Amino acid sequence: MPKTILGKWSVWLNAFFLIVIAISIILVNELDLLSYNDHWWDVTVPITFLASIIAFILGIITIIKNKERSVLVYVSVAIGLLVIIFIPLHSLFIND
Repeated sequence: MPKTILGKWSVWLNAFFLIVIAISIILVNELDLLSYNDHWWDVTVPITFLASIIAFILGIITIIKNKERSVLVYVSVAIGLLVIIFIPLHSLFIND
């Protein structure tokens, strides 16, 4: 577990991101309760992606400034980096 407050925030924000996206996918694909075309998806994605980007920034700050060495913080930074890379790549290949 991270020792610093910023490290803990980074991990928990990315945990929030992963949980919300997983629940959303289950509700759409498995349970057929929601659709990707609904407005809830337009609100959910920016909020969760923003949380992951903030987690990335907090993780980088705590690694550089506070010398945090927790594996969970490094995983959080990696997930945040993947989200940051996903956003422009998804925009390039979207077919709406």
